[in-house]
Amino acid sequence: MATSRFFHGGLSDSESSSSEEDYEEESEEELEEDEAEAVDNSDESESSEGSDEDEDDDDDDDEGLEASNVAERQNRRDRFTRDAADEEDSDDDQRRFVRNKKDKRFEEIEGSIRLIENAEKINDWFVISQEFDKLNKLVTKAGHGDIVPKPYIKAIADLEEYMTETLSKEKTATKKMNATNAKALNSIKQRLKRNNRQYEQEIAQYRNDKENYLVEPDVEEASIVQQPVPERTELVGPEDDTGAYSVVTRGGKAVQLTTESIFKHLKVIVEARGKKNTDRTEQIRTMEKLLELAQTPYQKIRVLLALISTRYDLSFGVLSYMATDQWKAAEKELNVLLRVLEDNPSWIIVENGDEWEDDEKMPPTPGPGEIFKVSGSIVSFVDRLDDELTKSLQNIDPHTTEYIERLGDEAALYRTIVRSQVYFDRLIKNEKVESIGDSLNRTIMRRVEHLYYKPLAVIETMEGDSYKLLTSDSSSEVLRSNLQQESPSGIVQALCSFLYKNDTTIIRTRAMLCHIYHLALREKFYQSRDMLLMSHLQENIHNADITTQILYNRTLVQVGLCAFRNGLISEAQSCLQEILGSGRVKEHLAQGVGPQSRYSTVSPEQERLEKQRQLPFHMHINLELLEAAYLTCSMLLEIPAMAAAGSSPDMRKKVISKTFRRMLEFHERNVFPGPPENTRDHVFQAANALAAGDWKRSSELIQAIKIWDLLPNSELLKHMLSEKLQDEGLRTYIFTYAPFYDALSLTRLSEMFDLSDRKVAAVVSKMIAHDEIAAAMDQINKTVIFRKGVEVSRLQTLALTLSEKASGLIESNERVYEQKSQGGAIGGLQEGGVRTGGGGGRGGKPRTEFTGTPGGGRGRGGGRGRGGRNAQFAGERASAKS
Repeated sequence: MATSRFFHGGLSDSESSSSEEDYEEESEEELEEDEAEAVDNSDESESSEGSDEDEDDDDDDDEGLEASNVAERQNRRDRFTRDAADEEDSDDDQRRFVRNKKDKRFEEIEGSIRLIENAEKINDWFVISQEFDKLNKLVTKAGHGDIVPKPYIKAIADLEEYMTETLSKEKTATKKMNATNAKALNSIKQRLKRNNRQYEQEIAQYRNDKENYLVEPDVEEASIVQQPVPERTELVGPEDDTGAYSVVTRGGKAVQLTTESIFKHLKVIVEARGKKNTDRTEQIRTMEKLLELAQTPYQKIRVLLALISTRYDLSFGVLSYMATDQWKAAEKELNVLLRVLEDNPSWIIVENGDEWEDDEKMPPTPGPGEIFKVSGSIVSFVDRLDDELTKSLQNIDPHTTEYIERLGDEAALYRTIVRSQVYFDRLIKNEKVESIGDSLNRTIMRRVEHLYYKPLAVIETMEGDSYKLLTSDSSSEVLRSNLQQESPSGIVQALCSFLYKNDTTIIRTRAMLCHIYHLALREKFYQSRDMLLMSHLQENIHNADITTQILYNRTLVQVGLCAFRNGLISEAQSCLQEILGSGRVKEHLAQGVGPQSRYSTVSPEQERLEKQRQLPFHMHINLELLEAAYLTCSMLLEIPAMAAAGSSPDMRKKVISKTFRRMLEFHERNVFPGPPENTRDHVFQAANALAAGDWKRSSELIQAIKIWDLLPNSELLKHMLSEKLQDEGLRTYIFTYAPFYDALSLTRLSEMFDLSDRKVAAVVSKMIAHDEIAAAMDQINKTVIFRKGVEVSRLQTLALTLSEKASGLIESNERVYEQKSQGGAIGGLQEGGVRTGGGGGRGGKPRTEFTGTPGGGRGRGGGRGRGGRNAQFAGERASAKS
């Protein structure tokens, strides 16, 4: 031990300086290796030092020299790895553990993740925001190339789910979080979304298999590599021009894909469908290679059925949708499948097909006239393809070019739907399958749903391109010629008529609603109205599913717009009243979610379902146009009715549109109304001008509404509205000023409202015929003579109202008395129904709330002579009038 101390202290300056220069040139990795070696050597020296004390002093000189050399090397290396504090506080029983920078970084990452998890438990978003920034910096420093730590992926994925849950709870929470926490939550929301876009694939892998995500596989997963094997190699199998492909599995084992092994590999893929830790992308790539190797029709059919189904499995969840490239690939493969079936009529895909027992062998080839049924569903593929396109359009911003590009895929989808219809129609015509009618009806309904809301020019374009994919065999040519006989205006009617005859389910109801909508779009109001009334859908539509109810609302609104464009104001107002008078137009038409009131809250699940039912933007009906048409119709009906009511309380109770009157009262509260800024301002200022008799100003305000320009033939529509305002202005003027005239010249009215004498005479005659005014027409002098009755004062009007209320009070008291008295109405009937005052009372509508027995009625046979009392009140009224 003395020898090692001597060598430690006797190190010369020149020797130490040379060693320092040597170590400064070493890299950081070599220093770390030297540190680890120095620690091991120090342990060995310490153990040897303890053993030397117990041994004799007569050790061998070679052993002493070896120990001194070890101590010298240890001392040289410790100068660069040991701190002064460690040298002073070092103990014989204490050992130093050296960690590299990579391990330290990962420990810091794990610590930051733990702090984020702890902050989530107490909902402290301020700490989460700080630690999230720190975590990203640590990952950037610790990263090597494109490798991202899996704990980091797990942390940011869980944080995004927790943030979404917190935001949904915050919307419905009565007690909001404090300002600091809310500010931190809003700050991290945008940063987290931007950050997670970089790791979408890794996050998707984690969410697919959360349990096994952090488990490191023994062998790294390799993707499928296309390797055409040489023809003379023993791995190929048959020596032909098909070739083979090598696939590397998870275990690192290479598997050969050949024509003979197609069904074997398909069986493995189908059995793994739906299981955890299944890489669907790898399965798709495998089946794409199997499709290239497939030679017979049966092989192609089986591979395509599995391949299309697996592509649909890539999108899971209510709000998720297929990527555009996957959708286009599925659409292309579905057309390939239909082409195989068209070229090989002996093979048929049905839902209850035959199951071939041996998957490793080919089934026998069908002979002439024979068929082989394969289990599958073409119509389900078509439905899913259509639904995925709709979901995609729902989630894309409609004001971007991406939406327009995605909408262009509808033409390809429509061609596929038509091709499927031709395939099912051919099976039915050839009587090969009996239970294919439901599939044909569903396919035709999909086709109708893509046509009914489109203009005729668009339908003509889509129909012209829809038969290009059909093969040129004789049956397809016949079907093609039959389908193309219909004009674009009659194609919807032909398809719907087929469904009327061959379907009895909800599809028939939806087809009728689509047909009515299409007729209304083509300005055929009376035909669409008659179909809607004859169908009696309004009686039981509340029992249908929500999507059918939405279609009914859209149809009703379109019929109302058709009536408005044709100048049928009353019919248009009655059709639009049901939807636009509810105050929830967006929800009823599935064009958005309106603002929620404080008295009604919508759960996140309900909000998710409502968003799922929303229609794509290109199917929307312009809500501003609907409101303009509804308010204009209500104005043309309500302003004359309000003028006719005057001071009569009975007439005031007749309200045509409560919504319009409520809005008009709100508008009249403005003391200083400014110039009109929107559609409502134009309509209500026009209403005020019409009520004042200024029809020209009213017409100018209505024609200044810009939304009319969206309609075809907008100039004709504005001219029609101007004529309606002239007529209703004349009627309003007569209702308002009739009490002040004894006679009114028709020529004067013609000049005031810029109408012909014939038109004025027709309007006034119609008002007289409908008992709207008490007047007579003098054809010779062209005047209207008003009949003057007894003018009732305000006091007399109030007295009559009071007497009616007193009469109602007496009747209610009598009903209570008769209910408590024994015998009641039955006793009165037995006595002949005559009591004091005469009269057997009057019958009425059955009411049960007072008597407790159905059919009791308001009339009582044993009444107290209400006939005499009514005569008494009649005499009082007559005396009051006189």
